[in-house]
Amino acid sequence: MVLIPAGEFLMGTDESLASLKQAYPDYEERRLRDLDDERPRHKVRITRPFYLGKHLVTVGQFARFVAQSGYVPESIRDQTGGYGYNPGYDPEKTERKDAFEGRNPQYSWKTPGFPQGDDHPVLNVTWNDAQALAAWLSEKEKAHYRLPTEAEWEYACRAGSTTRYPNGDDPEGLSFIANTFDADAAPYWPRLAGHALKGHDGFAFTSPVDSFPPNAFGVHDMVGNAWEWTADWYGEDTYARSPLADPQGPASGQTKVRRGGSWHTWALYARCAFRNWNTPTTRYTLVGIRLVRDVTPSR
Repeated sequence: MVLIPAGEFLMGTDESLASLKQAYPDYEERRLRDLDDERPRHKVRITRPFYLGKHLVTVGQFARFVAQSGYVPESIRDQTGGYGYNPGYDPEKTERKDAFEGRNPQYSWKTPGFPQGDDHPVLNVTWNDAQALAAWLSEKEKAHYRLPTEAEWEYACRAGSTTRYPNGDDPEGLSFIANTFDADAAPYWPRLAGHALKGHDGFAFTSPVDSFPPNAFGVHDMVGNAWEWTADWYGEDTYARSPLADPQGPASGQTKVRRGGSWHTWALYARCAFRNWNTPTTRYTLVGIRLVRDVTPSR
């Protein structure tokens, strides 16, 4: 894990519609307008340092957790499965028109529909699965593991930057630092090819967790590869009433925030400021886990 220092940053965005149109000319205007939950941009103070996973929780790490703890992940326990890639699946023939096939018991954290090594990020894990992993690790190591708050996550993602991405504002620059939806992935989803980056990141699906350079804090894949659960409940107007120090999000809600984008995410949604959400029982072939370990107080 990497020690993230305490500090201040500007959370969210104040980017104008005109600026977004210029950067993302191929996107429908409704997508560019539908980002109000990132506003207002506001100062946040992270008052305590914390340890953050250098990379996403891997398939191998999650497998050891399951084997040693006896925990049964939700996609298996409730017998409804997860989501996965099926080249013969046609979303237009389904009611939801979801990009991936599911829920189906054939898909789980072990089987997302494409090959993964032990060093790839685990997918199809729910927020509740992440909580179970954190609780088990806490007991095993006599430390306190947890999910990052949404503010901690964005602070660590930006790592001192104020741009759309950790390495600047240019969407095409993502191919150098992240595994997102690009020319390598587009052939598998030709209907979505218009939103693919022109560059090649070398991966059509997930990549090993250390495949791209770390950000300024020394953390890999804060953008791309797999979405990351956070601790916070989602609130559309959270930023309008966010406290300065260590915001925790709403006290209750129906959905949990996930951040960072994935191997299948378009550039607009891989920005540091972008917010997404799912119910705690959601399991999806794009969603994974990164954990925080609290710094032990000095005695």
